[in-house]
Amino acid sequence: EDYHWWWRAFFTSACSSLYLFVYSIYYAYSKLQMARAVAGLVYVGYMMMVCTVFGLITGSLGFLAALLFTLQIYSVIKID
Repeated sequence: EDYHWWWRAFFTSACSSLYLFVYSIYYAYSKLQMARAVAGLVYVGYMMMVCTVFGLITGSLGFLAALLFTLQIYSVIKID
């Protein structure tokens, strides 16, 4: 049995936070007009925190969806 599906389900859906972070760096570089490096560091720091929380939320939702799907599939199997 593959019991590593838990982590795979979590990280697959949590990878959307990596996309969000990369896009926020691109947006800061291309659209924002930051005068000082401190403003850029504060922006990157806050976006890192936001993306971490977003990753935890989406990872948890992905894991719960996979868990409920797995429980539903195995509850239908009849063992005789």
